[in-house]
Amino acid sequence: MSKFQLFDAVQLIETIPLTDGGVASIGTVGTIVEVLKAGEAYIVELFGNWVKYDHEGNFIPAKSEELESFMETIGVEIVNPQQIILTASADQFLSVREQLTLVLDDLSEDLILEVRDFAEFLQQKHLNRLG
Repeated sequence: MSKFQLFDAVQLIETIPLTDGGVASIGTVGTIVEVLKAGEAYIVELFGNWVKYDHEGNFIPAKSEELESFMETIGVEIVNPQQIILTASADQFLSVREQLTLVLDDLSEDLILEVRDFAEFLQQKHLNRLG
């Protein structure tokens, strides 16, 4: 069972090297973009400072409340569970439909068919109540 889930917001609790050079320091925030081997490791998109594009298309420093600002991606790295802590669960940001889609992505075809059958049962039950 995975300690973290897809799209959880996390924070580094140790410094890790970045593939493109440099390091991501303790406190760097990120988002889990892939769960590997049932949570043995995670691919995390790590973010740096708030930036926005200038009129020439270059990044310039910005504040989070500025229009069109975003956090610059500093790397997409494989991290171990002991290197991160949860800062916000994906459940806080995703609708139930989005959460269901994520669950379905991890199921085998035969289990997806069972989910479909159950959903059709619930749909029929709902229609019977209306009619």
